Amino acid sequence: MTSPSPHDRSTKRLDHKDEDAEDPVEQMISRTGCAGLHEELQNCMAQHQDWRACQNHVDAFKKCMINHHKARQEHLSKARQMAKITPS
Repeated sequence: MTSPSPHDRSTKRLDHKDEDAEDPVEQMISRTGCAGLHEELQNCMAQHQDWRACQNHVDAFKKCMINHHKARQEHLSKARQMAKITPS
């Protein structure tokens, strides 16, 4: 008796309800407000196939993400302070 090949690709894949769903990373980036810069960076990379040719785009996206992270940390810090002040 032989076992089925582990490389058998004839089996049907499960249908996903939404195959065209946005990538989770893309969703995360869009929530930062940096999606436009990320798209420009991706376009540059596709065009040049070399990240070194896209340093201006890399730097702009990096700065946007750093600013978003700082703003988020400030917001969380304020929320924690308010939670300490407000009795339960």
